[in-house]
Amino acid sequence: MAPYWSMQIAFPCLTQVKAVLSCLLLAVAYVGSLYVWKRELPRDHPKTIKQRTLSVFVVCAAAPLFLLLISSEVPHSQGLSLCQHLGVRNPGLLAAITVPLVLTMVLFLGPLYMLYLDGSHDVPFVERGVFGSNIASQMVWLRNYLIAPFTEEFVFRACMLPLLVPCFGCPTAVIVCPLFFGVAHIHHIIERLRFGSEPLSAIILTAFFQSCYTTVFGAYSAFLFVRTGHLAGPFICHSFCNYMGFPEIGHVFHHSPRHRAIITATFIFGLVTFLFLLYPLTTPSWYVNAMCDSRSEEFSTQEHTIEL
Repeated sequence: MAPYWSMQIAFPCLTQVKAVLSCLLLAVAYVGSLYVWKRELPRDHPKTIKQRTLSVFVVCAAAPLFLLLISSEVPHSQGLSLCQHLGVRNPGLLAAITVPLVLTMVLFLGPLYMLYLDGSHDVPFVERGVFGSNIASQMVWLRNYLIAPFTEEFVFRACMLPLLVPCFGCPTAVIVCPLFFGVAHIHHIIERLRFGSEPLSAIILTAFFQSCYTTVFGAYSAFLFVRTGHLAGPFICHSFCNYMGFPEIGHVFHHSPRHRAIITATFIFGLVTFLFLLYPLTTPSWYVNAMCDSRSEEFSTQEHTIEL
């Protein structure tokens, strides 16, 4: 019998309800693992970060075993290995690391230009983190840009999409998958209630807004995963988006009228260019996507081509 990581498996759809419940179980396990420890310290305390890191990595280790339990072993030519289903593979890796990040940076042209105008010329990810002056800032950096993006993409994209796509098809799965991700962020209400001083209405409004934009990002991340067949691209883009944060549209008015016009044009140009390049730059063949035939063929359209 072949090792479990090299067995050829498939995920036959039993029912859509069972697929959703399986994903819900993964989401509950991820969020619930954050609260198995005695909660005395805020989320940014190094001890809390270490404990929660251990918890989510246990979930990340258990989730693939759960997938194996509900999968079916198939002949070699009819399935993919567990690692391939999870987007962990070598072919096309370089493209998966670079191209989706460039695409995401195009979307953030406006915010990137504002950073430049504001004098934020530091090397990205450096002065905001790992080389900080104390262990607390280093741990927060590791959580925000490495641990959280990787574990969230692994559980909420790599482990859920193989269950959803066979039942819903690619377009619907890309919409359904981020709903678990967005709702999971509502748990931040607990942190704000315990350690914050904001009124309840403000906490709920903030959590709702955060849930909405994380759902939108989750759809984009799921789209990248299906099109590229790699976990690396969504992970790196997630980390980059965490660094940039939600675009501060109101900050545009802090600049001079001349700069406002340029910034506005940059925002619009970035959005339009992003939409124009979204399909061409995620062409499955660029990433040697072995999952293309079974997952992303519904997204493939002949008119979306780009000449190099």
